[in-house]
Amino acid sequence: MLYDLFPPHTAAIFDLDGTLIDSMWVWHRVDALFFAVRGIRMPEDYPLAVQTFTFAETAAYTVERFGLTESPRQIMDEWNEASSNLYRDEVKMKAGAKEYLLWLKSRGVKLGTATSLTTHVMQSVLAGNGVIDLFDALTSGDEVPRGKAYPDIFLLAAQKLQTEPAQCVAFDDIAKAMRGIKAAGMTACAVHEPESHQDWDEMQRLADICVRGFA
Repeated sequence: MLYDLFPPHTAAIFDLDGTLIDSMWVWHRVDALFFAVRGIRMPEDYPLAVQTFTFAETAAYTVERFGLTESPRQIMDEWNEASSNLYRDEVKMKAGAKEYLLWLKSRGVKLGTATSLTTHVMQSVLAGNGVIDLFDALTSGDEVPRGKAYPDIFLLAAQKLQTEPAQCVAFDDIAKAMRGIKAAGMTACAVHEPESHQDWDEMQRLADICVRGFA
């Protein structure tokens, strides 16, 4: 089904964590370390609560929720340090993802990102997997004020690609992002991620297209 999307779409915008790359384990490790060194038991609802936030929103939320003395900037620096090497050296793309990007590129489809990762980490993981040059524009969560439940990041990605939103299809693995994609006026493609299985029923209701993966 994915290979039948183009035309009419002339641009494809991809989330990274859980969509193009197999990286959810990184944040389990970072979160476990972060809370352990502070003697805090991580609440079960924490990952779900922050899943559509930008990096800055997540840091601010974490500081406020747990009454931390560090600033959001200090929290973000700690997370970046803990995760950046893992993304660069160990995180790999999902099965079939690179082949699908190459197929789209060979047909003249513009490629972009819309990820909550910071710009530095986004660039590291794409370069580490040898695909950064396939993308025409990169957009990360530190460039917009609101998370993916809103259209901001998707509209910015389309603007960078110099493409009308209606000609874009955006891929993501969480339900709230489907709302943001649709609010941006784009075609929404839900990509199944086992870590977000609780979202799958809602994603299937919200998305225009649903796939189990790229392979």
